[in-house]
Amino acid sequence: MNTDIFVKYKKRLIENCGQVIVGKDEAIRRLGVCLVASGHVLLEDLPGTGKTMLLRAFAKSIGGNFKRIQFTPDIVPTDLTGIHFFNQKTSEFELRKGPLFANVVLADEINRAVPRSQSALLEVMEERQISIDGETFRMEEPYIVMATQNPVESYGTFPLPEAQLDRFFMKMKLGYMTEEQEKQIMGREDAKDIIDRLSVCITREELMTLRNEYKLVNVSDDVKDYIMSIVTATRESERLAYGVSARGTIALYRASQISAAMEGRDYVIPEDVKREAIPVLSHRIAVITRSHMDSETFISELLDELPVPLEQ
Repeated sequence: MNTDIFVKYKKRLIENCGQVIVGKDEAIRRLGVCLVASGHVLLEDLPGTGKTMLLRAFAKSIGGNFKRIQFTPDIVPTDLTGIHFFNQKTSEFELRKGPLFANVVLADEINRAVPRSQSALLEVMEERQISIDGETFRMEEPYIVMATQNPVESYGTFPLPEAQLDRFFMKMKLGYMTEEQEKQIMGREDAKDIIDRLSVCITREELMTLRNEYKLVNVSDDVKDYIMSIVTATRESERLAYGVSARGTIALYRASQISAAMEGRDYVIPEDVKREAIPVLSHRIAVITRSHMDSETFISELLDELPVPLEQ
C-alpha cells in the first residue's frame, strides 16, 4: 500500500488548520484520524480554548456543506432533522431539510439540549440516515458530526447518555496554549477572517481513497491481543461501573491502523495503540465515584500496567 498519501494528508491538514489554532497539531491529527475512520468527534474543554474555531477550520479544510447548530434547552428534534410543510402554491407537502443534512455538522454545546433532542442525533450518527414522517433519507458522504461541550458549567446542562457517547469515535480536550504560543496570537487578525481564507486541502476523492487504503494496514496477532488485553481489563476492573463496548474495540483497532499509516508505516505497532487509546476509550467507560480519578487517568494507568508485546 502507498502510505505517502497518509503522510501528506496529515501534513496538509495540520498546516491548514494550524493557521487558525496554534500549537494543537496533535488535536488536528486526531481529527484527521476520525475523518478517515468515518467517525464522529466530541471536543470537551473549558470555554475560550478554541474548540469551535478548530472545528470550523477543520470543516473548511475538508470542504463539503457545513452547518453549525447552537444547542439550547428549547431546541426540538424537528429543528435538527427538518419537517414536511404544506406549500399553498403547489398544494403539496414539501420537505424542508434541517441542518443535520450537511456533510459537516457542528453541534455546539450539545449538552445544553434536552435528551429528546440529543436522541435525534443517534440515528444519523450511527446509521448515516434520517427518518422523517416514515420516510428515510441517506446522508451524503463524507458525513461527520463534531460536537462541543463545556464540562464546567453544569447548570442548565443535560449529560449525554452512554449510548450516545459510545457513538463518538473520539473524545478530545485542547487545553490551554503555552505562554509562547499565546503570545503569538496577541494582536493578530481575527480567527474568523483567517478561516474565511482557508482553502480546501482534502478532496472527496482523496478521502475515499484514504478510507479504502487504511484497511490494508497490517495488524499482527500480538497487537490484536494487546488491544483485547486493554479492553478486557476495563471490563474486569472493580474501579469501573462498566467497560469498553465492542464498538470501542473496533474503533481502537481502526484508529491504530490510520495512526500507523500517517506515520508512514503499513503495519501497526503497540505505540500506535497507546497513542489512540485515551481519546478512543476514555468516554466509553464509567469510573466509580469512590475511585477518585477520571476516566483518562484510569486508561493512562492501565496502559502503564499492562505488558506491551515485543517486536518480533
